[in-house]
Amino acid sequence: MNAPRLTDRKRNAIIEAAAAQFRAHGFEATSMDKIAAAAEVSKRTVYNHFPSKEELFAETIVQLFERSAAAHELAYRSDVGLREQLGELLRLKMRSLEDRDFLDLARVAISEAIHAPERALPVFARLNEREEGVTAWIRAAQLDRRLKPGDPVFAATMLQGQVKAFAFWPQVAMGAAPLGPAQQEPVIEAAVSMFLAYFGAEQ
Repeated sequence: MNAPRLTDRKRNAIIEAAAAQFRAHGFEATSMDKIAAAAEVSKRTVYNHFPSKEELFAETIVQLFERSAAAHELAYRSDVGLREQLGELLRLKMRSLEDRDFLDLARVAISEAIHAPERALPVFARLNEREEGVTAWIRAAQLDRRLKPGDPVFAATMLQGQVKAFAFWPQVAMGAAPLGPAQQEPVIEAAVSMFLAYFGAEQ
């Protein structure tokens, strides 16, 4: 495997430094000067990679989410029961939401959404794009006629909302601890049962 190019190493260093600065100080109190110093690059280099602090903030959150979610994709299988697949899908989803760095930055993003929605909305739009895996799974199950036809984005939002109500929003909004495996299973079981009761075509 080839070593990362210098420009890629600098870009990664900027993102890592930005993540630490945003977590520690929030969006407003973090400057591109501080990020450049922490990354040990010039401010010009930071701006060469990211034209604005808003774009760097968005990229930082998306990168953290992708890092935690990258290994948590599940392809639809026609030879496996829907309940089994959905259970595994939600377990993987739970794991992608356990990254404390991501949760810390999500908290900063939500604070920005309250005070400056125009800055935060693009961040959430990009995160929604990265949740396409669940939508793709649902779309495949619909094409296989094992789920009822309909908007797969709507169905995916409903399914993931059940999980986020217990394993994302309490952690972000109230500082609750991530759910342990024993706490996750009842949430997963209930979410799967409700989802299949409404969207399932198999009776």
